[in-house]
Amino acid sequence: MPKKIIDTSILFKNAQIVDPFKDQIITADLLIEKGKIKKIEKDIPEKEAKESVNLKGFHIIPGFIDLHVHFREPGYENSETIETGCRSALAGGFTQVCCMPNTNPAIDNRETVRFIYEKAESELVNVFPIATITKNRRGEELTEMVELAEAGAVAFSDDGSPVSDNQLFRNALEYSKITGKPIINHAEDPVLKAGGIMNEGTVSTRLGIPGNPAIAEEIMIARDLIVTEFVNGRIHIPHVSTAGSVELIRQAKAKGIAVTAEATPHHFSLTDEYMSSFNANGKVAPPLRTEKDRLAIIEGLKDGTIDAIATDHAPHVIDTKETSLDLASFGMIGLETAFSLAMTHLVHTEKLTLMELVKLLTIKPAALMNLPLPEFKTGADANITIVNTNEWWVFGRQNIHSKSFNTPFIGNEFTGRVKGVFTKGHYITF
Repeated sequence: MPKKIIDTSILFKNAQIVDPFKDQIITADLLIEKGKIKKIEKDIPEKEAKESVNLKGFHIIPGFIDLHVHFREPGYENSETIETGCRSALAGGFTQVCCMPNTNPAIDNRETVRFIYEKAESELVNVFPIATITKNRRGEELTEMVELAEAGAVAFSDDGSPVSDNQLFRNALEYSKITGKPIINHAEDPVLKAGGIMNEGTVSTRLGIPGNPAIAEEIMIARDLIVTEFVNGRIHIPHVSTAGSVELIRQAKAKGIAVTAEATPHHFSLTDEYMSSFNANGKVAPPLRTEKDRLAIIEGLKDGTIDAIATDHAPHVIDTKETSLDLASFGMIGLETAFSLAMTHLVHTEKLTLMELVKLLTIKPAALMNLPLPEFKTGADANITIVNTNEWWVFGRQNIHSKSFNTPFIGNEFTGRVKGVFTKGHYITF
């Protein structure tokens, strides 16, 4: 990863600056000095900076934020570490991420929360830990949620393991109200899932692969929304994958329930037809769904039902993916491809505008977890992503900075590419 360390000043000239706070795109120069924005004006003289970079034809955007990544550390460092995960995030234009607690040990105590912050302290990406709802993610006993929030946990989730016990889930929502942090419950009824490997439907029937029905997700979401309304709590729905789920969330928002939601790039880019290849890189939880579901997710992103795009970046070592479908692990990496997939499948297809996409990757996820997001104004920290919205390119293995390579998108053609980031005084190009 090429890297330039800037300890004085840098001038980005002739860029299209996308400001989601002001809902505007302007052509201007941006001068950064000692890691902070000094000027945003037209025709800033090059002599005012030690280094000048011409960004004509490129866009400058606030650094992307991902609410849902798996960095595997501690416990599964053979798949990913905080260091390699941050490297992958930077390559995708992400400068802030929230990491899930399905580690070993799980992030269920103050010491493990501190461990995450300490390991990430020297990285260029801000990493915010999400703590577990229950101890060791067993679904039996609540963690010390207030203590975890005080230690720096930004939300609570037993990621991958839904809290099925209704009373326990109610209690979790009650305690989360004290902390001001949302509950993120994995939306999948394990009994209805019944060992399903892919979406239950005509494709799974044709292929003879065990199916995971849409109602497994929708019933869990319906339960979560009912309890959230009852206790006047706050719930965030991860990786929404079905049209029914989108509609449930839309209706809940109309009723005033405090619910937010996210969708992944693979769920708005692929369908269950991909599984005809029997490629385990398409085995994810929740599974890839139908074209109707894919379009419903896009509509949910468009109308505000779904609040953010999150990757669910889930690295796995090669031997857990290059195996039979029934034995393969669930999940795919997603940080390096998220922006390009969104540009290709959402913006260039005119489903979303560039500004709408930028908001889904920046100010909206920041608001959900109360994360910092510097504005484009004098004195603010320079935390930016530089993109070429029209560059055509082919994604290859050499573009992966993660420790793992489990993605179905190698060899895919994209239009739109991350070209660099400036964060914590460092200018990094790709």
